[in-house]
Amino acid sequence: MINVTVMYANVPGARFDHEYYLNTHMPLTKERMGDHCKYYAVEKGLMGGEPGAPPPYVAQCHIFCESVEAFLAGFMPNMAELVADIPNYTDIPPTIQISEVVGQG
Repeated sequence: MINVTVMYANVPGARFDHEYYLNTHMPLTKERMGDHCKYYAVEKGLMGGEPGAPPPYVAQCHIFCESVEAFLAGFMPNMAELVADIPNYTDIPPTIQISEVVGQG
């Protein structure tokens, strides 16, 4: 299992529409990826590592797939459409990391 994490840095003055991201963009992503996306989770940053510190990321999503190949098979044919949707919810460039899930609690 892999986790594709998409992170949006907490940039002062930047725009991020959490409602659009949660209710439109991520369901569109799941729909386009079909069974290649097992499930996804969306996070909204609350604070950093110390009380009162701003969160380093305003939002993150985690897309879980069986393999890198499955992710690419689901995402690449739809990449242009999904990337074109980004300006509808943010002006923050995403940072992406693909990780192997090696344990769950």
